[in-house]
Amino acid sequence: MGRAWPHIHQPNRRLSVLSNRVRLLQAYRPKHRSPATRFHDLRHTFAVASIKSGDDIKTVQENLGHATAAFTLDVYGHVTKQMKQDSAARMERFIKSVSGA
Repeated sequence: MGRAWPHIHQPNRRLSVLSNRVRLLQAYRPKHRSPATRFHDLRHTFAVASIKSGDDIKTVQENLGHATAAFTLDVYGHVTKQMKQDSAARMERFIKSVSGA
């Protein structure tokens, strides 16, 4: 299975692909009355949704083409109230499973 952004290490190709995606996004918006959205907004939404859905940070880092997982965590690692609640519920289930409760 290949990388989500296979052209990431080909700077000229990357710019061309991103330019095309931005043009498509800009053409789509008026036709469908969608709010002003930058390509980066979609990238951020993808990263946060990936983390919230349980993707490990290393996978998200690779998909985004970041050099380090630390950078990905610094930018996208904010924790939501729901993520805290989900974590607490997982820990509670784990503790019950090992304690026999």
